[in-house]
Amino acid sequence: MTVSGTTGTALVTGASRGLGAVIARRLAAAGHPVAAVYRSDATAARSVVADIRASGGTAQAFAADVTDETAVTDLVLSVAARLGPVTTLVVNATGPQPARDPAAVSWDDHLAQLSFFVKSPTLLMQAVLPAMRERGGGRIVQIGSDVTERLLPEMSAYVAAKAAQHSLTECWARALGPHGITVNTVAPGWIPVERHTATPAGERAAYTAEVPLRRMGSPDDVAAAVAYLVSSEGAFVTGERIRVNGGHSLGG
Repeated sequence: MTVSGTTGTALVTGASRGLGAVIARRLAAAGHPVAAVYRSDATAARSVVADIRASGGTAQAFAADVTDETAVTDLVLSVAARLGPVTTLVVNATGPQPARDPAAVSWDDHLAQLSFFVKSPTLLMQAVLPAMRERGGGRIVQIGSDVTERLLPEMSAYVAAKAAQHSLTECWARALGPHGITVNTVAPGWIPVERHTATPAGERAAYTAEVPLRRMGSPDDVAAAVAYLVSSEGAFVTGERIRVNGGHSLGG
């Protein structure tokens, strides 16, 4: 893949469910061979792969702990051997985000968030970088959050890690641009996925009332933004943070 845009292999972390699964399907539909990376739910990841193949796409599931350096190195080598060098990286994997009063947040709480949103992205970027440089370009998209603007006190460790993650995006965009590699963040608002099925209707209604577009977002909205950034149409966009939240974080 060059920066002008073609459909090389896309590696999507956290692809067994939620946003990652929808992003994986969307990129496969655009012609990318997709590496659907999961940590523990092999059945769900294989279901995503089966859906992609049933629609005429190419995909394989890969198990990996993307916070582990050796595992990430082995993952990227395995993907390259089976599907071809990674030219599109979507950093989506996440972990638990427990609510904590700031007075009770520990350093371990911070480290748990930084492992997913600073350590893992860094390991993944470094692992795919040689092939992207060799091929004259690539795309890196990080899935961020609009929580960095909403500044929820009980989510301070998560907010700090997500802010750091986008700072990586900006730094990498400067450093990797000369190699034809674009780096961007897609920052969703609250996008209901499988883990939100038990959320009370009243809570959803209250959130929706605060959104200027007066609806909840969908995983497809996020996947569309990712697909744009990795396409030829997004070739001159780098270092950006695109909010996909219906205007929820707008002031006023």
